[in-house]
Amino acid sequence: MNRWTLFVTGVLIMTGLTDVFAQERGIVGRPAPSLEVKQWFNVDEKEAQPDVTALKGKVIYLYCFQAWCPGCHSSGFPTLQAVHQAYANDPDVAFLAVQTVFEGFHANTVKRAKEIAKKYKLTMPIGQSGSDQVRSAIMKNYRTGGTPWTIIIGPDGVVRYNDFHISVEKAKALIDSLKSGGEAEGGAPGEHDG
Repeated sequence: MNRWTLFVTGVLIMTGLTDVFAQERGIVGRPAPSLEVKQWFNVDEKEAQPDVTALKGKVIYLYCFQAWCPGCHSSGFPTLQAVHQAYANDPDVAFLAVQTVFEGFHANTVKRAKEIAKKYKLTMPIGQSGSDQVRSAIMKNYRTGGTPWTIIIGPDGVVRYNDFHISVEKAKALIDSLKSGGEAEGGAPGEHDG
C-alpha cells in the first residue's frame, strides 16, 4: 500500500466513513426504514412528525442534500422544485427534503438549510440528519452515496428509486405509475439518468 492509500484509509477509519463507501448503494425493492430525523422545520407542530409510517399510502419523494453541495444546487433543487410543482395539490404525493450531513458540519447547519428553503421557496417539511457526533440515519439506513440523493417510496412503503439523480420526466413517470398501482422499480445506483 502506498502512503496516500494508507493515509486515506486512516482518515476513513477515524471518521467512521469506511462503511459509507464500502457498502452496496441503495435499497430499491425493500421496505423503507424510519427516517429517524429529530429536527424538522416547515411542519405543523400539531401534526405527527414526517416519517414513512405516517405517510404510508402516499408516494413519498425524499430529497437528500447538503448546503455546500454544488450538484444539489445545479440539479437537485431545480428537479425537486419542478416535481413538487407538478404535484403541489396532489394529496397522494408527499415531499420531504433532508440535509444528510456527513462532512462540512460547520457549513451544513440547520440555519443554512433554512436559508436554502427560503432561497428555493420550499414549503415542504425539511429535516436535518447527521452531525459531527452522530452519523445520518438516512444515509446509513437507505445506503445513500452522498448528495444530491433522491429516494422515491411507493404507497406500499417500498423503496422504488434510490440514486444520485433523477430527471423530472423520469420522476413524474415513476410517481404516476406508483399512484396508479404500478410497482415500477428503478434507480439502482449507477443507473441515474442525468
